[in-house]
This record gives sequence, C-alpha cells and structure tokens, in this order.
Amino acid sequence: MQSKALTLEEAILRFGREKRNGRKVVFTNGCFDLLHSGHIRGFEMARQLGDVLIVGLNSDSSVRQLKGPNRPVIPEQERAEILSALEAVDGVIIFNELTPREVIAQLLPDVLAKGGDWPGDQIVGREEVEAAGGHVVSIPFVPGYSTTTILKKIWEGAEVSDVNENAKAEESGPSRVNEKAQPKEKRAPRAES
Repeated sequence: MQSKALTLEEAILRFGREKRNGRKVVFTNGCFDLLHSGHIRGFEMARQLGDVLIVGLNSDSSVRQLKGPNRPVIPEQERAEILSALEAVDGVIIFNELTPREVIAQLLPDVLAKGGDWPGDQIVGREEVEAAGGHVVSIPFVPGYSTTTILKKIWEGAEVSDVNENAKAEESGPSRVNEKAQPKEKRAPRAES
C-alpha cells in the first residue's frame, strides 16, 4: 500500500491553488486516534464536497497536549497509514501545532469541512479559507460515536459492544444507564428464573 502521507510542502506542490487545474480541494482535520464509523462517514461526506480530500492529522505531541498523557493510543505514523488506506482520503498531513491554522493558511483549500459538533465560529481556518474565496461546511455529526467514550469504556472494563449504546444514550439526554455498560464486577446480580 502506498502511503498518502505528505509534508505540507509536498501537499502544496500537488494540491496548491496553482496546481489544482479545476479540481476542488477539501480539507478536514482531527486526532483520529481510534478510527470509528463516525469518522469514516464524515470522511465520505467531506470527500463528496470536492475532488480531493486532504486530512490534517494532529501529531502525537499535539494529541497529548489536547487529550492528555494517555493519548494517543495509536502513534501518528500508524494513524496516517490507516487514514491512507481509506478510499475517500487523498492525502494526510501531520501537523505539530494544536490547530491546523498554518496548514490551512498555506494550502488554502476550496472547502474546509468540520464535524457538526463544532460551532461555526470556532472552526479554525474559517477566516483564511473564506478570505481566499472558499467556504466552510459543517458535516453532520454522526451520533453514537466518540473515541473518548470508547477508550473510557475499555479502560473501565466495559464490553466494547456496550460503548455505542451508551454514547447514543448520552447524546439523547439524561436517561437510565444501560446495566450492561457497567464493569462486569459491578453489575447487579440477576434473579434466576
């Protein structure tokens, strides 16, 4: 498999404004520590907005600063390799900063796509993209998926299949927590019938 990992300079040489030849470049970004269905659907939706999808990937050091000392679970080169395997992704740029502002300012994508869980006024790079004539698109958030929730459940010993059930329940508001999601040793005994 050929890696789609690019330096910023390589990405500009291949996908910079003067190299696009009418192709529309879409950019999105994130940590993508444990890839799940919500990420995949988001990449597919973003890719439909243009001809090329470039993914900005937070480096290990920036993930640690954003998410804490136990993250990332998967090192940056492996995360880039996993993203490279996705059909929807045309390029991956690893960046060390906490935000992709510098990458966006230099690449100047036609479309900046971000998950719908981000308020429009907090999308980093919005000003740069819009000033260059591009636009920002909020990709619909796929409920029920969260890397942080998955990791929390794994570390607490819950069954992985219970993670999505609880993530969906948490997003729909306060409700009775699924008994199965409790660590096995804390589950209430069931009455025999």
